[in-house]
Amino acid sequence: MKPKVFFTKKITPEKVVELYDALGIDLPGKVAVKVHSGEKGNQNFLHPDFWAPMVEKVQGTVVECNTAYGDFDVGVRDHTDSHLKLLELHGWNAFDVDLMDAEGPDDVLPIPGGKVLKTNLVGKHMKDYDSMLVLAHFKGHPAGGFGGALKQLSIGCASSRGKALIHSGGFTDSNMDTWKHHAAQDTFCEAMADAASTVAKFFEGRIAYISVMKNLSVDCDCCAVAEDPCMKDIGILASLDPVAIDQACLDLVYASEDPGKAHLLERIESRNGIHTVEAAAALGIGSREYTLVTVE
Repeated sequence: MKPKVFFTKKITPEKVVELYDALGIDLPGKVAVKVHSGEKGNQNFLHPDFWAPMVEKVQGTVVECNTAYGDFDVGVRDHTDSHLKLLELHGWNAFDVDLMDAEGPDDVLPIPGGKVLKTNLVGKHMKDYDSMLVLAHFKGHPAGGFGGALKQLSIGCASSRGKALIHSGGFTDSNMDTWKHHAAQDTFCEAMADAASTVAKFFEGRIAYISVMKNLSVDCDCCAVAEDPCMKDIGILASLDPVAIDQACLDLVYASEDPGKAHLLERIESRNGIHTVEAAAALGIGSREYTLVTVE
C-alpha cells in the first residue's frame, strides 16, 4: 500500500495539529520535536508561536544540534553558548529545549548499507527520547538544493561533527575542515540519505513528519542573509514516510502555476536535490510513490 501524505492549502497552527491527528499516530513517551531554530538574521524561518500548538499537543521537547561552520563567519549556531542565546532570542525557550550535542561524546549510529557513510554521529541526548516529531520548513538550500524532512533527519539531527562527516562525504568529522573537503554533490546527497536512514530507523514506528511549504525562498533557514521568498505559499503536509513527504513537496512545486517556481526549481535542480530522495528510497526508509489526501 502506498503511504499517505495529508495536505491542506490552509497554513495555520491549528491546521498543523489537524494534519497530525489525521496521521492516526500517538507518539509515545518523551517526544523530541525537531525544529529549525533559524540562523541569526534569517527572516524566513517558522517561529515558535506558529509551532506552539503542535509542540503542546505532544508535550514535546524542542531539540536542535550545533552547526559545522568551521572557519566561515556565517552564523552563531556553531557553538553551544551562542546557539543557546539565539534559541532564547528567537523565543524557543517558551518550550523545554534540548541542544542534543551540547555535550559529548556523540552517539555513533552504524549504517550497514550506507552508500557513502559507515556511521552517523548524532547528539548524545537523542537516545533519551522515545519518539520524534519532525517539523520541517520546506524551502531551498544552498548545498542540498532543498531542505525538508530528510534534511531534518540527517543534517538536522547530526552533531556538529556529524554534519562535518556528512558534508565531507565521510572524509572528516572536523568542523574546521568541512568546507576544505566538501564532497562531490551526488556524494553529499547520498551521505545525507545515509544519515537520515539511521534516525528514521532509530525511531521506527515512533516518528511522524510535518512539512510546511511557506516562505519559499531558495535559501535555507541556516542562512543569515537569505533571499526573500520567490513564490507563493503552498500548504502543509503530514506523513509517516519521510521520502513520500519530501517527494510530495517537490511535486507540488512542479505542479504550481506560480511563475516564481522557476527560481526555486533552478536551485533544486542545479544541486540535483532529487538525488537525496532517490538515495533514501533506495535505502528502504520510504517510498517515492504515495497517495495525496487533501484536507479542506
